[in-house]
Amino acid sequence: MIAYLSGKISGDSEYRAKFEKYQKVYEACGVYETVISPAMLPVGLRHESYMPICFELIKAADVVIMLPDWKDSPGAKLEKVFAEYQKKPVIFCGYE
Repeated sequence: MIAYLSGKISGDSEYRAKFEKYQKVYEACGVYETVISPAMLPVGLRHESYMPICFELIKAADVVIMLPDWKDSPGAKLEKVFAEYQKKPVIFCGYE
């Protein structure tokens, strides 16, 4: 299974460390062969360029995992709606 992580990036100076932590947790659980993190995308693209890339990553995933701060992110809210539109299971992370 391939999982995609969705959470707040804009306005979170520690987003890379946060996503790395969750990526390691979900990789270690042994359920997912690949965990895709949008935090791996390069810094410096135009803001509107990120969402189409993230949508393509969601298409490649089997499941989308919403991190605890997803409600604070307009982009993560869009990812949730897009995942549901794509009929992907959406899981809400309870791990802090």
